[in-house]
Formats: sequence, structure tokens, C-alpha cells
Amino acid sequence: MNVMPSLFISHGGPNVVLDDTPARDYLKTLAQQLPQPKAIVIVSAHFETDGVSVVADPNPEMIYDFRGFPQELYEMVYPAPGEPALADRVVGMLAAAGLEPTKLEKRGYDHGTWTPLSLIYPDAEIPVVQVSVDPNRDAAWHYALGKALAPLREEGILLIGSGHITHNLRALFPVMRGTAQPDATSINQVNSFVGWFADRFAEGDREAILNWREEAPFVAENHPTDEHLMPIFFAYGAAGDTPRIERAHASRQYGFFAWDSYLFH
Repeated sequence: MNVMPSLFISHGGPNVVLDDTPARDYLKTLAQQLPQPKAIVIVSAHFETDGVSVVADPNPEMIYDFRGFPQELYEMVYPAPGEPALADRVVGMLAAAGLEPTKLEKRGYDHGTWTPLSLIYPDAEIPVVQVSVDPNRDAAWHYALGKALAPLREEGILLIGSGHITHNLRALFPVMRGTAQPDATSINQVNSFVGWFADRFAEGDREAILNWREEAPFVAENHPTDEHLMPIFFAYGAAGDTPRIERAHASRQYGFFAWDSYLFH
């Protein structure tokens, strides 16, 4: 059985599946870089709960949790099955780690799950178990989620954190709509923030990474709220104590919207 890496992906908006971008190209070729997984456990920034919840739905439906995008996106279906037995195992592993999980019998796939997976594994044949973030908990807590589930990697199960390396929608939307241009200040703030993470990962500086709110530059400008960065800490925790960390993708859109993704081996 192949030992899987853990993975953090910047998933963008649902239009990532339609737009011709380097980020879409990367996601479409990502499966070729990985062993074939037996199943997927994914933490999405768009699945927020109080504490951690695990979805045991055998046939998740679709959640179109967005507005103002092309109609084609509201008609897409990602029919990957759930896996209740694996969900029960995930609940047990999180409980054993003292993380007090709850189990949800029904929940569909939000766009943080189905849009990237539809590009990575378009055949939708791999079972998927969804795990939530808690936006009121810190990086260390989400790191502990990943650490609790790390043994699944040895069983050929792919652990994914799906969020975004930066997520300032107030700055992004006017640029997307063509009513504003990215300025040098915004570009510098993004460069500094994502560069700080790349450098700290390269150095293996876990303490700094888990204290990102105090140590990283331009935190508020890149993450007005925390939920889209929490999946990176899940993926990091799932990688073990001394992972080999690869900044697998680092394109930009609109000059300042960063799409960094990481593989943790």
C-alpha cells in the first residue's frame, strides 16, 4: 500500500473549473503526481462547525454555496460516494485524540470540496469523507486534527486541506468585476504573506507557522477571517513530525490573488 502525502490546495471560487488558469491546469494534472488513493478525507474551509464534525453521508448531494456565477456551475454534479465506515473510523480517531467530534449523517459537497475534486479526480470514483473546520479555533487545534488522522495515510487514504493561501474578498471582487486594478501595496502584502509561509515551511519552523497570527506579515490584509487558512494546518499536521514540504504550485491571478498549494510528504 502506498503511503500518501497530505495536501493543501487553494481552491478559489467555483469558476476555477471553467476559467483557463494555471491553477486549473495544476489541479487537472495533480492526480498524475500522486499514488492512486483508496479514499479521500477532505477538510474544506466552507464546512464550518462548532468543534469538528465528520460527514457519514453515503451519497452526498451538491451544495451550490455561491452567487453570481455562470449557470453552468449550478448544474454540475460531482457524484463521488461517501464512505460511512471510514467516517466512523475518523470519528473514533478524533475522539481518541480528545477532539470531541460529532457525526453528521447528511451533508452535501460544498464548492471547497467538489470544485477541486472534479478537476483532480473527474471520474468521481473515489469515496470522500468530509471533515469541518472551526473558525473559532486556532492553527494548533487544526494541526491536531491532521495529526490525529495521519495514520490513514499509511492505508492509502489521501488527506486534503482545501482552503486558500490568501482570502481577502473585499480586495478581490472589485478587481474581478473590472472596477478596480490591483495596486502595488496589495501585491506587496500578498507577496510578503505567502513568501513568509514558503520560507517558514522551507525552514521547518513549526512554532512560527502555528503562531502565524502573531508572526506573519499583513495577516489582516490577507485573511480578514481565518477559516480559509485553517485547512493548511490540517494538512501540515497530517504529515508527521518531520515532513518533506513541497510548494507544489504558486501562480497568481489578477496580479495579486495567490494560488499556493503544498504537498507534505
